[in-house]
Amino acid sequence: MYTKRKRRQNQQYEGLAAGERLKRHKLTTDLGGDWDTPWGWVGTIVTDASCITEEHLLATCGFSRRSHHLFCANKYRKCPAKTVDLPEAVVLGEEPVKDVVIISDDETPTCSKKHCSKNPNCLNYLAQDRWEDADAALKAYLSTMDLGPDPDLQTRKPGLPVGLRNLGATCYANAYIQVWFQDICFRNGVYQCLLADDRDRPFNDSPIFQLQTTFAALQESRMKVFNPEKLVGSLQLRTNEQQDAQEFSKLFITHLDDEFKKQPDPALKHLVSNQFEGTQTYATTCMRCGTRSENNSDFLEIEVNLEVNATLESCIDVLLQPETLSGDNKYQCSRCQSLEDATRQLILRKLPPVLHFSLLRFVFDVTTFERKKRKHNVSFPVVLDMNRFLGSQDSANEENTYELKGVLVHKGSSAYHGHYEAMVFDVTHDSWFTFNDEVVSKMKPPGSEHPTSDKGKSCVCTSPRLHVADEIQSPLPAGRMASRDAYMLVYMRRGAAPAGPVKIQEPPQRALDVVLQMNQSHADACATFAARREELKTEFLEIRSKIQETYRSWNVLSCDQVSLVVSQRALNAFLSRPFDKDADGLTDHAKSIDQTGLSSGSQAGLNGLENNGGEKPTRQSASLVAGEISVDEILCPHGRLDPGKAADMKRIDLASGASFVPKLEPRDICRKCVEDVFLERLYQYEHPRHVAQFDAIVNEADSLGYWISRYWVKDWRQPKPKMHMPSQSDPAPDSQAFRGHVVCEHGGLALNISARTRISQKAFALLKTLFPAWVTLSEGVGPCAECDTLAENSREDKRELRKKAEEEKARLKHMQENALNGNTALLEYVPCALVPASFVREWKLWILRPGHHPRPARLDNSAYLCDHGLLALDLNGGDLDRSVCLIRQLDWNILEELSKFVHHPPLCEECRIKRKTDYDLTEVTIRVLGSEDPDPTPENYTRNQGPVMIDSRQTSILTYRSRNAEPQRQSKRIRTVKRRVRRIGISKQMSVKDIKLLLQEELDIPTICQRLFYKGHELADNSASVEALSILANDILDLREEQENEELLDTDTETPHQQRREADGGGFGGTLLARGWTSESMPDDTMSDRTATSSPAPMDTTKPCPMCTFENASTATTCKICEARL
Repeated sequence: MYTKRKRRQNQQYEGLAAGERLKRHKLTTDLGGDWDTPWGWVGTIVTDASCITEEHLLATCGFSRRSHHLFCANKYRKCPAKTVDLPEAVVLGEEPVKDVVIISDDETPTCSKKHCSKNPNCLNYLAQDRWEDADAALKAYLSTMDLGPDPDLQTRKPGLPVGLRNLGATCYANAYIQVWFQDICFRNGVYQCLLADDRDRPFNDSPIFQLQTTFAALQESRMKVFNPEKLVGSLQLRTNEQQDAQEFSKLFITHLDDEFKKQPDPALKHLVSNQFEGTQTYATTCMRCGTRSENNSDFLEIEVNLEVNATLESCIDVLLQPETLSGDNKYQCSRCQSLEDATRQLILRKLPPVLHFSLLRFVFDVTTFERKKRKHNVSFPVVLDMNRFLGSQDSANEENTYELKGVLVHKGSSAYHGHYEAMVFDVTHDSWFTFNDEVVSKMKPPGSEHPTSDKGKSCVCTSPRLHVADEIQSPLPAGRMASRDAYMLVYMRRGAAPAGPVKIQEPPQRALDVVLQMNQSHADACATFAARREELKTEFLEIRSKIQETYRSWNVLSCDQVSLVVSQRALNAFLSRPFDKDADGLTDHAKSIDQTGLSSGSQAGLNGLENNGGEKPTRQSASLVAGEISVDEILCPHGRLDPGKAADMKRIDLASGASFVPKLEPRDICRKCVEDVFLERLYQYEHPRHVAQFDAIVNEADSLGYWISRYWVKDWRQPKPKMHMPSQSDPAPDSQAFRGHVVCEHGGLALNISARTRISQKAFALLKTLFPAWVTLSEGVGPCAECDTLAENSREDKRELRKKAEEEKARLKHMQENALNGNTALLEYVPCALVPASFVREWKLWILRPGHHPRPARLDNSAYLCDHGLLALDLNGGDLDRSVCLIRQLDWNILEELSKFVHHPPLCEECRIKRKTDYDLTEVTIRVLGSEDPDPTPENYTRNQGPVMIDSRQTSILTYRSRNAEPQRQSKRIRTVKRRVRRIGISKQMSVKDIKLLLQEELDIPTICQRLFYKGHELADNSASVEALSILANDILDLREEQENEELLDTDTETPHQQRREADGGGFGGTLLARGWTSESMPDDTMSDRTATSSPAPMDTTKPCPMCTFENASTATTCKICEARL
């Protein structure tokens, strides 16, 4: 088999390539050291700290003449220094010579932020750029003055309507208000309402006046957003609850209709009916005799059901389709005098000038008994011809062509929350706008653009909620639009609006005065803000001029120039101080001097101007420039320049224009810190060379080697030994931590051969030069005889201990296997004894590893004796806890032979009670009684239901007896059945109610279903404390769970879904729009109470029809309109 031929290694050429420049500062290494780095002289030029000169100190911070850091010209000076262009190549004749090494004297590198980041002689890349851009600097300066928001930003832009502020969840009201405002007839009618002052209710608290003010603000306000909080407050709406927009529209229009009917103007009395009300007929025809019954009614909007990819016209057709009444829904014919099959149909008789279509997106799901939103796509025309939907021939001759004027959109997938927006045609600006509360944006007219081939493209440019459905593959025809979230459509009859320029009526004077006052306040705020801004701008220009003059004067040209050393952060603090609110970087003395200026300048905005009578103190510009700045961050603990902070040092001339403390020069570098760093760097320089020399000779075969700690060698050979401490020598191989690896306590060779290793004589000599005081043993020395003898004796002792442990383990096998492991079932009907649990744990550890754990010397039960020498525990009274262990009587007899023990005293009840009540926190056992258990009483508790001890290790109660005791006592509860138990922690301050609440969390039993018993007595007083009831530590409480009496519950007829719907909110109950309440009939105190609560409205006096939703009387059995059964 042929061997693989090795690849020829590329020859490495040393030296410069053709055309490369030879940099002269690299030649300093030929002089005996490397001065290109601050510490390059360590180990090459200087090998002893006493040889460090002043030049070496300067080199550590880059201040040396030999340092490669150059003096960069100040690029912010008005006359910057000229730069010399470097030659690109040496040209001889016509062709450049590529075999010439260029030695150039012109080696000045370009000044850049990257190259000069650690150059102490470059002051170009600090915070000067923040002042060069005047506009950006002014903006940053003004932001520190707490001017507050510019009120001019709230000024209404030309060509845009006014938005309404959302007060939390009032978007549904904002959307409808914008729609009603664009109805000129309705707006004029609101303006014409006359309000009279009432002693009980001032006119400015009336919803009509607040609506007038809102309309006036939308019409005449100079601000782009109006806050309708007073209108919402007059209606007593809850701003934190989302309501249904359609319900709000019906209730508010009804309220306005009641107010309009009080006006003396006849036209105003019927404004709502003339503008929004239409007429419809429910016709029922008997299929047997042909008798036709008709019931006329009025409507404010047409409600249509939605289907997948339906059109508005198809939804209207479905609404007007005849319906067959048969089976259980048969019609009671007045002529036939019997229940007969019939047809029922809705007929539109008369349409109002403004026609509203309510798209029923919110439906009730009978499977989940909850409301849900349908996301069906529906398309609707911009121009709608309603003539074909009218049932009256007289109305067909009228103009019933409607144009789309508004679309209300509900964003969101849930019927319980979401967001309402309105897209309305503004008659004043003759444009369509999207009203998203405060945000008003112009949009293209609906149907003016067709979607492209991409699915989901918007037909209206600014409304992503009006789009083509994904299911529709072909584009919509012209003049139509589609939406998945459209909620309400507003159409206006063509010709209802006057032709030509729209004449807008002026608002009433009192409402107009409110808006004019708001406009004047806004104008004053804008003027005050502008004046204050100009004042600060003048102050800024003065500060900018001084600071620019200062940093443009910085110019250090050479090392001979007298200069100061400051930190880069201090220079940035000086340059950025006017931009910082707290003037960071000032010394405590300077801050105390500048306190008056800074504190007055931090007052907030225009509110401070008004409180100070229009005058606002300013920060003193001189204090922002001339304050002292600390440079403590570059100082060492000795108060001099720290060489470890050299990267943050900058050198400036004395005439710098700023005051820095303390004033330090380049020669003030701390020698002590330099020497400490020098020792560490010298170690890093020499340690790898020593390790390399050691590795080369450590394994040489000599006649006689030496022993050394294996762990010391392993650590010392690392590049960064763990045993090495900065600025200190490494510990010797025979130091305290490593001496025992080689030498025993008797001075001989240690027996553990794995902890030491052999090194050669040359390696020993090398380490001896590094650690002269090191003493070790040679390879010819034998192991220590004394240690060998002790080791043999130790092995014999361990064998004896193991034998003894095995014997005790065999004799006490039952205690070793069952004690403290919770297995107490084996102790039933068995005489038992009491021992400390700590004794059993120590004994088990000893038998497991006799050579590592001591055997417990004595079994002591004295901890369970009281001061009278009697037993402080009642073993049959539930006093056992985790510190006590029960074992068999046979095991106790064996322990008597092996350990000393105390006698068996009688019980001391006084000391027991004292011990059991002396606690702050303790645990008690809760035993849940079963259905077959009787209620505990003092009598049957003593006989049948004594307390049961429940422990995490021992789960049943045992008995205690002495070997010498006469008949044995046995627990009366050993044969009791197992019950559900739980241990809980209590304190003396807890009450019975607190315990029940804790049990509710632990056992999931409601407090109302809990009955607690203690020693046979029921704890009926929930306020009683644990201390008052004298409940002892580790005691037991009995708990009986009672079943709920459903007949006594108030919510027996409510389903969980009904309770959830009630939790969703009380609707408009408790507001001025609540059914059955009006602004006059509702007392003031009642309205104020209902504003603060979310209780539902008073009991309904009407009954809605499930077929036509007509509100019938509560006593009606059939619908008045459609005659459907109620």
